[in-house]
Amino acid sequence: MSKAIGKFTLEKSENFDDFMKALGVGMVTRKMANTLTPSVDISESGGTYKMKTISTLKTLEINFKMGQEFDEDASDGRKCKTTFTEPDANTWVQVQKGGNGVDAKFTRVFTDTHMNMDCE
Repeated sequence: MSKAIGKFTLEKSENFDDFMKALGVGMVTRKMANTLTPSVDISESGGTYKMKTISTLKTLEINFKMGQEFDEDASDGRKCKTTFTEPDANTWVQVQKGGNGVDAKFTRVFTDTHMNMDCE
């Protein structure tokens, strides 16, 4: 069973500032985003996952099935074709293929209470 079901606090995010800069996010927004410690609530029903990310800046919610591409409006405004995979019970990989040619990859590693994320 996936360790990713439950409520988590983002403990560490690797490469986040450089990642946002590469996406064209402005300095003021990057500074604000770097101070956030969002909580993530993940649930699953019938093979469909719901991931709700909550911070003081904004709340985002996406629904998806593992391995199936879906349309996503990314937090930076890009329209993406996104796919999630679960290489093991503690890890999710999210790949966004941006319509503007800017792609992204997020690797999330879950513990019992926290989530660490690497941004590429």
